[in-house]
Amino acid sequence: MEIIKIVAFAFMALFIVLVFKGRRDDLAVYISIAVGIVIFLFMITKITVVLQFIQQLATKANIDFIYLTTVFKILAIAYLASFCSEICKDAGQGGLGAKVEFAGKILILGLAIPILMAVLQSILKIM
Repeated sequence: MEIIKIVAFAFMALFIVLVFKGRRDDLAVYISIAVGIVIFLFMITKITVVLQFIQQLATKANIDFIYLTTVFKILAIAYLASFCSEICKDAGQGGLGAKVEFAGKILILGLAIPILMAVLQSILKIM
């Protein structure tokens, strides 16, 4: 199971971070960032498989690819904003992390407007 590898890797990194915490806080933050990036890169292959599956389902269901691309962008913004926010919080900059989350939410809202308009138009055609 891959989750066991990820959890073991994260616990080893946590132990190393805790050893350096208080003595070399800067090094502890760098280790935390590096471990987060490694885990993220490890998961990219899994994300790719899921996105390809969703793309196949959308093709079979005759869903316009523009909407699917928008949903993928929304997911990417949500995950990246969350990831960056957690790194900021790990570095002791919770306020900066909150601002990144806010920016992500605004960007998601901006991308969601065309999808919302298409849904509303579909509802109006039914009525």
